[in-house]
Amino acid sequence: MSDTPAGLREIIFDTETTGLDPADGDKIIEIGALEMIDRIPTGRTFHHYIHPGDQPINPDAQAVHGISIEDLAGKPTFDQIVDAFSEFFAEGRLVAHNASFDMKFVNAELRNVGRETFTDERVVDTLMIARRKFPGTKNDLDSLCKRFRISNAHRTLHGALLDAELLQEVYIELTGGQQVGMALDAQAEVTGGSAMPQGKTGPARQRPNPLPDPRTEESAAAHAAFVETLGEGAVWHRLGKKAQ
Repeated sequence: MSDTPAGLREIIFDTETTGLDPADGDKIIEIGALEMIDRIPTGRTFHHYIHPGDQPINPDAQAVHGISIEDLAGKPTFDQIVDAFSEFFAEGRLVAHNASFDMKFVNAELRNVGRETFTDERVVDTLMIARRKFPGTKNDLDSLCKRFRISNAHRTLHGALLDAELLQEVYIELTGGQQVGMALDAQAEVTGGSAMPQGKTGPARQRPNPLPDPRTEESAAAHAAFVETLGEGAVWHRLGKKAQ
């Protein structure tokens, strides 16, 4: 796994396929991916529908994603988009939900066209993260969206790019939410500039006008009377005398 000079690059992606197993000849028919740098979405995306050649689409798979072979007429085959795919996926972590499913298809497609496959070290599986954090509960994408109050009302069928967009939000929540960014923003506001490294502080900004003194004559007299009851040896008696 390698990172770009700009920071940690993560590719959140999803696939739709003709069936369940590339060993049976099943192929990818849609890939959708989003780029994040240092946990911030950059807006860069990769999205392609892919014609599976002579491999039919299993009816059960079509019921999930809604893509028919007719929908893919005129779409490129994987070998026609592999250069663009390889360029987008060249650097960074690969983040997917139930990643073993997506990766076996991706690597099968790469092997079929004589390209280098991806290693497990580059892959982050959000399903495994969710199972560790929420054992004994449903951890499919819809359930995680509900848990984190991420709207997926527009999701009636699976779609690779739509699922990648939802997974991006789920992944951020699973790995600490926006707390990191919020903390840096808050620290930047205090220092009046860029966020300082952890453990260091910058000069605090001064108020343009000081706050009014909240004390009144009555509260000052009451405080003085209380200090007198403490006795000469009490710390608060000495401090109170100094403050008068």
